[in-house]
Amino acid sequence: MLGYTLFATRWLQAPLYFGLVVVQGVYVYKFFNELWTLILRCVSGRATETYVMLSVLKLVDVVMIANLLIMVIVGGYETFVSRIDLTGHRDQPEWFSHVNPNVLKVKLATAIVGISSVHLLQMFVDVQHTAQHSLLWGTTIHMAFILSAAILAYMSGPMAAHADRGHAERHPAGPEPARPPQAEQNHGDQRHGKLEQDAPAATPALPRQPSPDADAETRIRAAGFPARKLLEDFDQQHPRGFDREALARLGKAEFVTARRNVVLVGPPGTGKTHLAIGLGVRACRAGHRVLFATAAEWAARLSEARAAGRLDAELAALDDYPLLIVDEVGYTPIDAATAGLFFRLVAHRYERASLIVTSDRPLGRWDEVFGGACAPAMVDRLAHHAELVRLDGDSYRTRRATSAWAD
Repeated sequence: MLGYTLFATRWLQAPLYFGLVVVQGVYVYKFFNELWTLILRCVSGRATETYVMLSVLKLVDVVMIANLLIMVIVGGYETFVSRIDLTGHRDQPEWFSHVNPNVLKVKLATAIVGISSVHLLQMFVDVQHTAQHSLLWGTTIHMAFILSAAILAYMSGPMAAHADRGHAERHPAGPEPARPPQAEQNHGDQRHGKLEQDAPAATPALPRQPSPDADAETRIRAAGFPARKLLEDFDQQHPRGFDREALARLGKAEFVTARRNVVLVGPPGTGKTHLAIGLGVRACRAGHRVLFATAAEWAARLSEARAAGRLDAELAALDDYPLLIVDEVGYTPIDAATAGLFFRLVAHRYERASLIVTSDRPLGRWDEVFGGACAPAMVDRLAHHAELVRLDGDSYRTRRATSAWAD
C-alpha cells in the first residue's frame, strides 16, 4: 500500500508541467512583441542591418527556448507522470513514446547548446558593443555546455544498453520460448525447409548488415524466432517475381524507425517467413526489440488476454516492441471474435509501431480470412504506411523434394 501511495505522488508534478504551459504562452507573447517592434523599425527606416540580424537571432532564441519547453512538457510528463495516448495521431513526433530519462537529458543538453550558440552569435554580431570579458565568459560557458552534452550523450549509450538488457532479462520469453541454436535450426527445417547450400550470393543491392550492439544477441533470442534466418542467405534467384529494390530498402531497418509496415505476400514456400525473420534480425541488430509469432500464436495470446480481462494492458505492453511479426496469416481459420482481436492489434499499432505480416493471399482477399466485417478496416490501416512485397514462384520445398525423387 505504501508503494502505491508513493507512486501516486507522481501526480504532484502535473501542475508543474501545466505551469510550463503558461510559460510557453509568455514566450509566444514575447515573440510577437519582438516581431512587431522589428516590423515597426523596418517600416520607419530606423532598422540597421545589425539591428535586424540581432532581432532575428532573438526571435530564433525565443523559438528554441519554446521548443525546449515543449520537449520538457511533453517528454517529461510522458516519462514521469502518465502515458499520453495520442491513438496513432499522424502528427506524433518521432521521439514521442520512445523517450526515457536518459534520452530526455541528452535532448535537453543539446537544446541548451543550441540556445547557447545563438546567444554567443549575438555577442559576436554585436561585438563592438560587447565587453571583452563578456565574450570570454560567453565562449567558456558555451564550451562547458558542449562538453556536458557530449558526456551525457556518451553516458546514455551504456545506460540505455543496461536498461534494455535488464528488461530483456525480466521478460525473456515471447509467444514462443527461445530454443538452443541447434533446436532452432531443426525446427526451422521442419516448418520451412532448409535453404539450398548452393544458393547464389545476395545481389550487391542488398545493404550490408548493420553493426550490432552489445545486446543484439539478447534481443534476437528474446524475439522468439523459430530459426535463425539472414537476409544474406535468401536465394533471390528462386522467386520468379520479386522486388529486389524493396528488399534493399527494407534491409536498412529504417521502416521500423518510421513506424511503417511490411506485408509479404506469396504462395507457400517462396521465402516469406525467411524474409520476415531476416528483417526481424536486422531490426534487432539495429537496436529495436522484436517479437515473432505465427497468426495462430498471436490469436491464442490475444484471446488469453481478453479472457483474463487484460487485453488493453497486453496491447499497451506490446508497445515496448517497435516491431511485431505476424507469420502465416490465412493458413488457419479465424473466427469472428478472433478477427476482432487482430483488428484491435492492427488499429492499436497504426502509425505508432511497425508490423511485418506474411500471408498466402493478397490483402484484397483478406475477407476470406477475417470475414467481411473488419477485414476492410484492418487492411486500410495496415496498408496505409506499408511496403507491399509480392513473391511469385514455386515452393522451394517442393522443388527440393522433386529433385531428390528424380535423383
